[in-house]
Amino acid sequence: MNLLATLEATFTALDSAAFSLLILAWFVTGFVAEHPPAWRPSVSHLMKDYRRRWMVEFLTRDPRIFDITLIDSLRQSAAFFISGAMIAIGGGVAMIGNTTTLQGLAQDLTLGAETAQLRIKLIVVVAFLGNALLKFVWSHRLFGYCAIMMAAIPNDHTHPMARPRADQTAEIIITAARSFNRGLNAIYFALAGLAWLIGPKALIYAVILTTAVLIRREFASHSRAVMLEKLD
Repeated sequence: MNLLATLEATFTALDSAAFSLLILAWFVTGFVAEHPPAWRPSVSHLMKDYRRRWMVEFLTRDPRIFDITLIDSLRQSAAFFISGAMIAIGGGVAMIGNTTTLQGLAQDLTLGAETAQLRIKLIVVVAFLGNALLKFVWSHRLFGYCAIMMAAIPNDHTHPMARPRADQTAEIIITAARSFNRGLNAIYFALAGLAWLIGPKALIYAVILTTAVLIRREFASHSRAVMLEKLD
């Protein structure tokens, strides 16, 4: 009841609208990137085909050390973001529990905000970071599975189990990459959520900017254009 009373007393209708926009934009950008319209494939969707082609090339590559090194690099990328997310979560939790720091932050960054209000806003940011951490951890584990599955693919590409196992590995790589992208998406909106410390209008602007950047990268970037080029 105290939490509900605090929310009613400190948050305006604009705050509620800004928070709803944050959650909606986070969900929609992730969904659209993973389920684009057929006439406009996203970068995330295009990369699925490249990952499947990778495993087809893997069958005849000799030696295969390059591919294992690449998988290890992907695991290291996930591990880097795991470490970063854990540090950010630790810092956020420490700030939430430090009333003196929150009061100083209220005086420096916001106009008339209360400590309880800032605490709730930081909890939202930490929640996004927690979601990102879980996605990165799962991605890291899946890339580990991929390394083992690649090692199980027969060296002889004419072996009857070579192509099926390569196809299986490609699908696990796609799943690992999808989880990694979801973690990045949560990080982007955690950064946008920090703007709420200044006020609801700042959060709305930050969400709109973040959404525009993500949509552009998925559907209108130079990288996407290169991926779509037809090579003779």
